[in-house]
Amino acid sequence: MQDFLPVTKKEMQQRGWDQVDFVYLTGDAYVDHPSFGAAIISRLLESRGYRVGIIPQPDWRKKESVQVFGAPRLGFLVSAGNMDSMVNHYTVSRKHRQKDSYSPGGEMGLRPDMPTVVYSNLIRQTYKHTPIILGGIEASLRRLAHYDYWENKVRRSVLLDSGADLISYGMGEHSIIQIAEALQSGLPIDEITFVPGTVYKCKDLSRAYDPVILPSYETVSSDKKAYAESFAEQYRNTDPFTARVMAENYGNRGYVIQNPPALPLSQQEMDDVYDLPYRNAWHPMYDARGGIPALEEIKFSLTSNRGCFGGCNFCALTFHQGRILQTRSHDSILREAEKMTKDPDFKGYIHDVGGPTADFRQPSCQKQLTKGVCQNRQCLFPKPCGNLTVDHTDYVSLLRKLRKLSGVKKVFIRSGVRFDYVVADKSPVFLQELVKHHVSGQLRVAPEHVSNQVLHYMGKPSHEVYQQFLDQYEKANAATGRKQYAVPYFMSSHPGCTIKEAVKLAEYVRDLGFTPEQVQDFYPTPSTLSTCMYYTGIHPLTKEKVYIPRDPHEKAIQRALMQYKNPANRSLVLEGLKMAGRMDLVGFGPKCLLRPERDRRKESGRTISGAERKKAQGRKPARKTIRNTHKKK
Repeated sequence: MQDFLPVTKKEMQQRGWDQVDFVYLTGDAYVDHPSFGAAIISRLLESRGYRVGIIPQPDWRKKESVQVFGAPRLGFLVSAGNMDSMVNHYTVSRKHRQKDSYSPGGEMGLRPDMPTVVYSNLIRQTYKHTPIILGGIEASLRRLAHYDYWENKVRRSVLLDSGADLISYGMGEHSIIQIAEALQSGLPIDEITFVPGTVYKCKDLSRAYDPVILPSYETVSSDKKAYAESFAEQYRNTDPFTARVMAENYGNRGYVIQNPPALPLSQQEMDDVYDLPYRNAWHPMYDARGGIPALEEIKFSLTSNRGCFGGCNFCALTFHQGRILQTRSHDSILREAEKMTKDPDFKGYIHDVGGPTADFRQPSCQKQLTKGVCQNRQCLFPKPCGNLTVDHTDYVSLLRKLRKLSGVKKVFIRSGVRFDYVVADKSPVFLQELVKHHVSGQLRVAPEHVSNQVLHYMGKPSHEVYQQFLDQYEKANAATGRKQYAVPYFMSSHPGCTIKEAVKLAEYVRDLGFTPEQVQDFYPTPSTLSTCMYYTGIHPLTKEKVYIPRDPHEKAIQRALMQYKNPANRSLVLEGLKMAGRMDLVGFGPKCLLRPERDRRKESGRTISGAERKKAQGRKPARKTIRNTHKKK
């Protein structure tokens, strides 16, 4: 297995190595593809001359599972994988999920809850002094004190619970190379306190230059107002150009200190990362077990950007990838696409070209490249900033080049377009080409809600903007002679959403004429602004009080209202309508969500039929029609 990095001692020795420099433990199966963080970091280190061994999904019940390669020369790298393990394991109702897409065959149970903590503690049982560096989204979003939804309490920094020495947060390429070079030079791990994009622990503040002193862990774990204030300070310090060092006190444990984020990758650096010699496959040891489902989803997709200036409050991208857009060059993307067309499994369809937001291909304004993003303003919310650069020209050009590649039949866009950004574009070219070339019958968009009150707390544009987009989308489809639909994603139970607002969403779903197959319930995950609101009842940036639907029964009602046609939801929907004072929606009218449970009006000893009732009311029986799901009502 010379083309894959070694996963056993035998494979290490086949390379002529007697020791690795780094051992990378990951909660995911080993997939050598740039959509997997373990592959990027390990290949990047390899490109700089370091020897890396991979231990995927070690058995956390056996300390021998982390001893595969023996002691690494420089340190252990530990990550939970591409997802937070708790989200991976549990639904929002805290029920166990049935499938783990990052494990062979989708099998559940191959990683523990919180692998960053469990793996690190397992390592420490044998290797008392070997450096341990945490990375990945789980550690990144838990780097300081954070509200934990699953335990319903504020947990301390994962750095303390894990016993690790350092966290490399964010996307990690810059910081991991600096850490490796420092260790290579012989610098002790407890003296590596200067690297941007890292978090370390220290007995005092002597190594922190002019830090922002956050409220102590003891304070934020007992005072929700203090927690909101701390979160707001952290939120304002997520930009690499303007952020300051932040310190959080843990009493006799000293301080956890966060350095400012690492600088974004330049386009050349990003190209270099994606040009590394990935196998673009799962390790062959998984073949017999059906492979890794997550790879099947993205194998024929292309990453074109990182970061997002959309600023949705329920999204953790601000704390992880940041708000500054980073892009790959056309040449880099085309090289990967050409390689993709030679794969024997490629059928001619590129499934996606995008990133967090598909149609972002440059920073929101040029100021960001030297001065960073605004600390107290958003680029798109509540309305597009006057300095916002709205231009799809580069993205359109890239898509045209991909469509012309030999062997490519169709290029889809599935990672989502930002509809308010499309509306703000004065040129119709992108939308025209989108509907003509890049949609397969349905375009998935994320308005999330229809109530402007809820959208305000989500950090999303007003519902009127979404309606503008639907009008433009319908016209673009009509111009091409296509019948394609916009399929909206909606979210229930977000902070600020009352039963009244949930009923309003149900009415909109009714008017669309379709029932969502799946309902996304708000999921409080670490380091999002919405999660801070959920825990504290306070909007951390405005200090306003926010209504929070925390009660599981109320959340069930809000979910049920979005699927009011499902007979199993009837009692919950009826209860919700009563709570909202909207019993006018129970009856036989065209706008009603529910029919009365029993028609007590009898004629000649029998129940009046629906057709007879409508005739008696002077109305014609409704014809069954298929409504365009994106048509404005």
